[in-house]
Amino acid sequence: MRVVAVCGLELEARFAKGDRIVTVLACGDSERLGRELERAMEQGPSAVISFGVAGGLAPGLPAGSQLVARAIVTPSGERYESHAGWSARLSAALGGAPIVDLAGIDTPVGDPVAKHDLFATTGAYAADMESHVAARIAAAHGLPFAAFRVVLDPRERRLPHAALAAMRPDGGIALGAIARSLLGDPRQVPQLVGTARDAGAGFWALFRGRQRLAQGLGFTDFRELALDVAAEDMLGRPLEV
Repeated sequence: MRVVAVCGLELEARFAKGDRIVTVLACGDSERLGRELERAMEQGPSAVISFGVAGGLAPGLPAGSQLVARAIVTPSGERYESHAGWSARLSAALGGAPIVDLAGIDTPVGDPVAKHDLFATTGAYAADMESHVAARIAAAHGLPFAAFRVVLDPRERRLPHAALAAMRPDGGIALGAIARSLLGDPRQVPQLVGTARDAGAGFWALFRGRQRLAQGLGFTDFRELALDVAAEDMLGRPLEV
């Protein structure tokens, strides 16, 4: 059984890699991600997971907060449910990470007011640019879907232009673009320092979380997951932490 791990950045993909894991990179391009995922579907994977960092939307979530998706929602009203049994396993393996709604967006949201508005509209705790595409294609192919995301920038953090311009087309970090942005507006430096501090906490939490997950990123056999869901229902235990 192979699991497709959908990531936005090359560093996320490096963390996700493992036995039976196939990584697909978005690099900030949802159309490219859709094409790459459809190619991955031709290889007959068993499941799809969205893996990486996200922008915080809910108040009080510090950088490094680990979240498991109950569902992926979009500002336009789309909703894609995660596989309940798989999500429960992920949450348990991560020490009780909250199972919450996450938002899928096509453009980054770096302004605190915009983050507040997106939270008010969707109720999602965090947002990223890959999960909705991954969930949509997984649903179209009848595959189990899950998402593990870590808050990179809290709701209160305003992302400077230098941070938003940092992604290269290959998913790496464009140091030249960051330098040019800072030269154009040195006032960004304090914001960028805070963003870098948050990024350190976020990526460290993502790395630690990956270490706690099994080889298949928490996915084993679909029949076993179905039994897990049935057991949860019989025992009356809530899936949401």
